[in-house]
Amino acid sequence: MADVKLPSAFLALGCGKKVPVDGESVREVLFGLDADCPGSLDRLMDDKGAVKRYVNVYRNDDDIRDLEGIDTPVSEDDVIWIIPAVAGGSGEPRER
Repeated sequence: MADVKLPSAFLALGCGKKVPVDGESVREVLFGLDADCPGSLDRLMDDKGAVKRYVNVYRNDDDIRDLEGIDTPVSEDDVIWIIPAVAGGSGEPRER
């Protein structure tokens, strides 16, 4: 079983910050997470079955976008990190 580490926003769904989930791929893990934590899939995936662009998913230290995407293999010792993208600011320094 892989451990899925979740952001605090998932606490409102009744999830903990760490949820053990079975699955052989990131896709299976995310669907398994939704079974344990209903509503999580709506926050993570779009209607085409892809991870939403503002959600970052890591297997251990690697972004799944740099691996095999949502079909990235998962072993029982892996940690899947769900990290919402942080936006804001123009990148320009503020005047004081």
